[in-house]
Amino acid sequence: MQTYGNSEVTYDWWAGNSMVTNRSGRFIAAHAAHTGMIAFAAGANTLFEVARFDPSIPMGNQGFVSLPHLASIGIGFDDAGVWTGAGVITLAILHLVVSMVYGAGGLMHALYFPEDMQESDVLQAKKFKLEWDNPDNQTFILGHHLIFMGVACIWFVEWARVHGIYDPAVGAIRQVNYNLDLTAVWNHQFDFLTIDSLEDVMGGHAFLAFAEITGGAFHIATRQIGDYSKFKGDGLLSAEFVLSTSLAGIGFMAIVASFWCATNTTVYPVEFYGEPLKQVFLFAPAFQDTIEYGENLTGFAQYSGRCYLANFHYIAGFFALQGHLWHGLRSMGYDFKEIGAKLRLAN
Repeated sequence: MQTYGNSEVTYDWWAGNSMVTNRSGRFIAAHAAHTGMIAFAAGANTLFEVARFDPSIPMGNQGFVSLPHLASIGIGFDDAGVWTGAGVITLAILHLVVSMVYGAGGLMHALYFPEDMQESDVLQAKKFKLEWDNPDNQTFILGHHLIFMGVACIWFVEWARVHGIYDPAVGAIRQVNYNLDLTAVWNHQFDFLTIDSLEDVMGGHAFLAFAEITGGAFHIATRQIGDYSKFKGDGLLSAEFVLSTSLAGIGFMAIVASFWCATNTTVYPVEFYGEPLKQVFLFAPAFQDTIEYGENLTGFAQYSGRCYLANFHYIAGFFALQGHLWHGLRSMGYDFKEIGAKLRLAN
């Protein structure tokens, strides 16, 4: 964290990041606890939507978020291809159970295991210590993150190939083999919002899996080559800088996801998410439904799940990018306290 030259600086209880800055054990505890919260939210919201689901009304007209995601990857259909919600409740409860496991892991790392993994008696655990200005340490940890994300991409590709996912072009679940055409992957960088082939979608994920796992292995196996110079980040690589770049990635992906969700009907079928959205400017840029969905069963104003998803991702991405700029400037030594001082002088 930025100390502005004061080595004895302390932070209030609400400055949560300061509690994990130089404590890798607490950092892992926070990761595990956050994962548990996400799993709990997914399971609980799925059960909430199942309780409200009306099979006589198209799913896309009921403002759901969790059920459409499950339906689009082929979960909840019977052998005849009709969506019945089969297995959905089981999956929701599994997420609730997993959330408790992650929560217990977070508590164990917070209360029982060492604050810093460097103090652990386990040799392998010591490799995951946090040395913010050590590129070898940071690249080692980054490599493991990349491999896990690559494995997740492989799981998705294999699920589509073996189990099958929903294809709105045929209105049914079908097995999708990935199209690993590197030319198509490259060209889709510029028209990805209009992709209408699930084979191309899976091909992109297959390529991404290869790139992430290869990059992860490279980062784990290699070390800093040559002198660690200012050009390579000496004096800049810090907890604030890592947080800043993480927020940049999250913000960029969230905004891309918002436009994808708002306009693409292949990955986000109309049957499950509602009609594509239009972009409007209210007090800020936003996405708006193109048809009127009326009132839902509980009397609240009804919006499509697509509308909820697109706007949430856009707003979350916007604030993540603001956090990126804030922490990025702090990592470079900018003192935001100067702004208040200059304003007081101006008055």
